[in-house]
Amino acid sequence: MTEDTKIHDVVMIGAGPAALSAAIYTTREDLDTVLFEKGVIGGLAAITDWVDNYPGFSKGISGLDLSEELRMQAERFGTDIRLGEVTEIIDEGKTKFLKTTDGDVRAKAVLIATGSDYKKLGIPGEKEYYARGVHYCATCDGAFYRDKRLVVVGGGNSALQEAIFLTKFASNIDLLVRGDKFRASEVLQKELSKHADKISVHMNTTTDEIVAGEDKLVTHVIGTDKITGKRVKFDTDGVFIFIGLLPNTQFLQNSKVELDEVGMIKTDPNLQTTISGVYAAGDVRSGATMQIASASGEGATAALMIRKYLEEQERQAS
Repeated sequence: MTEDTKIHDVVMIGAGPAALSAAIYTTREDLDTVLFEKGVIGGLAAITDWVDNYPGFSKGISGLDLSEELRMQAERFGTDIRLGEVTEIIDEGKTKFLKTTDGDVRAKAVLIATGSDYKKLGIPGEKEYYARGVHYCATCDGAFYRDKRLVVVGGGNSALQEAIFLTKFASNIDLLVRGDKFRASEVLQKELSKHADKISVHMNTTTDEIVAGEDKLVTHVIGTDKITGKRVKFDTDGVFIFIGLLPNTQFLQNSKVELDEVGMIKTDPNLQTTISGVYAAGDVRSGATMQIASASGEGATAALMIRKYLEEQERQAS
């Protein structure tokens, strides 16, 4: 491991659409930019089967191809993408010290774009059939199920919102709620009741297994009625799971970066965190819309804010 003694203009944590978009902007303006990614270049976008709602691709594009295009564009301008995990950010004032599994680095500014991951049920078939019948984003994948049957899992705000959204496409939706009541707001519950012709609610119902046929396409969901203890089966063409998001901010738990009640990063209107010179963009930011297009937009905005911050630092030093 070679020691990195250089003070970089900006280090970005994560290499999803937000960070890659930001890097395109910073490197085009000759800012020395390093990205650290512990997993897959492109983040959740890279493992999304098909993206139909990203501007500029009239026929859609696979998540993997979109991620590759963003990576190549960023690297064309000089972005240094490194495989490694940032474990700690220490504020040194004019510089930020980052501990990583690829060696320690220093930067004048930092962009946190580590994204969020969908909470999983952890049941058989969930991982095996991801993007082949198992989904976590109705806006991304709902249109593939026009006039099809669906199962939606969850009882919170996001589950009800997404189930209502899916009525635009699906012919029938079975909403499986583990508890005996919704955790969603009264407003959403009233709105849900208006869609009783398409949405059948099953309270006290666990989701135990997702089953597919010989063609590896989902055919049904098996659950348990907690009242009777009996197994229940729901025929379906797809399963949408909305039980929450898990932001990738564990490495910030002991830092001065302020998080909201679910662990997402709080920012000001300029996307700056509670540490001067440290910014956040994309799905890890509190208030994010969890869309690839908006993550890219936030990345571009963060890059412009970082440039402005660095210019102000230079003026103060001169």
